Amino acid sequence: MKRIVKYIIFALIGVIFIGTFVFLFKNSRPDKIQYQELEAVLGDVHRITVVTGKITPRNEVNVKPQINGIIAELYKEAGQMVKEGEVIAKLRVIPDMNSLSSAQSRVRLAEINLKQATTNYEREKALFDKKLVSDEEYDQVLQAYNQAKEEKAAAQESLEVIRDGVSSSNKTGSSTLIRSTITGLILDIPVKVGNSVIQANTMNDGTTVATVANMSDLIFDGNIDETEVGSLVEGMPMKISIGALPDYSSEAALEYISPKAVENNGANQFEIKAALKTGGTGHTIRSGYSANAEIVLETAEQVLVVPESALEFDDDDEEKTYVYRQNAAGEYERVEVKTGLSDGVNIEVKSGLQAGDKVRGPRIINNAK
Repeated sequence: MKRIVKYIIFALIGVIFIGTFVFLFKNSRPDKIQYQELEAVLGDVHRITVVTGKITPRNEVNVKPQINGIIAELYKEAGQMVKEGEVIAKLRVIPDMNSLSSAQSRVRLAEINLKQATTNYEREKALFDKKLVSDEEYDQVLQAYNQAKEEKAAAQESLEVIRDGVSSSNKTGSSTLIRSTITGLILDIPVKVGNSVIQANTMNDGTTVATVANMSDLIFDGNIDETEVGSLVEGMPMKISIGALPDYSSEAALEYISPKAVENNGANQFEIKAALKTGGTGHTIRSGYSANAEIVLETAEQVLVVPESALEFDDDDEEKTYVYRQNAAGEYERVEVKTGLSDGVNIEVKSGLQAGDKVRGPRIINNAK
């Protein structure tokens, strides 16, 4: 019985040894190299560039005050529609003391002149009624009287404008009321009630009270590299996509190419613009959205193409390109080809192959069994 057990143990050891040997032998064998089989076919090749940019309104304006002051009331907020001439905010005027003092002095002087002109006019009129002075002399005094009245009214109005921001004769045109200059959507109101604002002048751009834009007329604004701008012409079709709206795309036409380059991260780029078609999309497009524009720079239609992965380049002559073409015996032979336009996946073959030729593709490695 013991002898049988020994034989069984020796047999198991032998099986394990042989199995281990076979396993190691199989895994030590070199991989069998196989290649994908590709075919030269007729197709279209498009060279496309993708331009990054953003969506902006074509007409976006900053509404600024006509006088210095403090925001007394805000009638609108960001996101609301506003019509041209509609009031957005109201100011409380802070008059310039030098201007106020000059205006008050002008009023006092006008009152003195008017008082003297009134006295002269009343005296002259009494004499004229008695036929003691000529018509010409009377007309001169009357004219001086009327001029003094106009000067008094003008001085008073100027004082009211400087002091209150509005005159009693033109309340509807008050400079204390900040009105929208276009019809559109209010994108931003960067001020609050109580903030001081100043009007634009030669030394300062002035305080922006509101930013208003026509959101029905949007454009794509981006930059393209100088190596590709030479292929662009105004009117070229573009496809606009917006990162924040994955299911949105819009056809557009290139309408502007900047004549001057700008440096961006060490590269010269040119600004381009294209109008978006926003009607009936069902999407709310916001100003400042990041966007991409696909532009077809070149097209080759119904040409012989192969995948770029089938190409092989000569180390000694970079201008020479080769593929491995299958011959009648089913073996691959190296042939030189002349290539053309590429889209990054497929490439045009101008010579060296014919439609239907089989070519060797990338290598596939399978473990031998």
